[in-house]
Amino acid sequence: MEKFAFIIHPLEVYDIARKFTIVNKLPNKLVEKFFTFLPPIYTSHITGVRSSYAEVEGDFISCPLTTRQMMSLPEEYVLKKIIQAGKYAERLGAKIVGLGATTSVIGDAGITVAKNLNIAVTSGNSYTVYTALEGTRKAAELMGIDLAKAEVVIIGATGSIGAICARIMARESRYITLVARNKAKMEQLAQQILAETGLAATITTDVKKALSTADIVITVTSSADTIIEPEYLKPGAVVCDVARPRDVSKKVAEERDDVLVIEGGLVEVPGDVNFNFNFGYPPKLALACMSETMILALEGRFENYTLGRNLTLEQVEEIGRLAKKHGFKLAGLRSFERPVSQETIFDIRRRAELKKDLLGA
Repeated sequence: MEKFAFIIHPLEVYDIARKFTIVNKLPNKLVEKFFTFLPPIYTSHITGVRSSYAEVEGDFISCPLTTRQMMSLPEEYVLKKIIQAGKYAERLGAKIVGLGATTSVIGDAGITVAKNLNIAVTSGNSYTVYTALEGTRKAAELMGIDLAKAEVVIIGATGSIGAICARIMARESRYITLVARNKAKMEQLAQQILAETGLAATITTDVKKALSTADIVITVTSSADTIIEPEYLKPGAVVCDVARPRDVSKKVAEERDDVLVIEGGLVEVPGDVNFNFNFGYPPKLALACMSETMILALEGRFENYTLGRNLTLEQVEEIGRLAKKHGFKLAGLRSFERPVSQETIFDIRRRAELKKDLLGA
């Protein structure tokens, strides 16, 4: 049976404490410092990933650096730690390894990692885009938003993921606003969208202004700080935050119970899958980046797939087709790292409609 591996890492010290309870009594910085000296940590064995065409198994390997460390420590050092985890995957017999969470964005987004390994590497970003848009469409439907008539805003539009999202959404909506810092790059993207779809996209560098009328927001910047605050959003807005670290402030969850923030979709993995590790999701559900690695393994595509910052429409569309072929499907939405139910979404929708009525009055 063919094998894959997936590199994960603790998002924060809390995640380390879940596995090593002894660190609960220690200061966070001391815990982080200690873990920088550790080699990659074997986390769990994955079984039961099975489609109508093939079956594969895999392993989770943890790179013991938190998100904060990955973003603040020297890039060369962080890449070395990720490569060490990839070498571990090689020794375990994996033919392809996926880069999870922040490991997929460090440096050149997987290219250097791939050059230093003898197995295939993917960041999972192609299927992340596919499911983020699928999740956005589903969220819009549940919130009663007609996508064709919606004001759609893409923040971070000139980045690789943002540009792909903008080009795809321009096929489905009449109103697209591109938001980024580089006006020249936005103009170039707007010209490309016009040529591909006939849609004249609006461009701006003003996030707050763009959000004031937005029904749908897809945000995927490389900002180290949050850029979307509670007061920026209109009632009933749907925000899909694909960025890591996240672009949406936690204050939005605390102060705006009339908007829906999602982080892309959870994916149901085919077969009697057992991750032997608790991500906080229901059984058989995985993130899209993890799922891309499994899809490629099932397809026998042991080749570098989504690397670097130049995603293509062809990659996104192909991984979507392969996902359907092998039985992967959107299983639910999540918000601020937690699954969000349809009942919760309907409550948000009702509150938004009430607020709109009050504002209209």
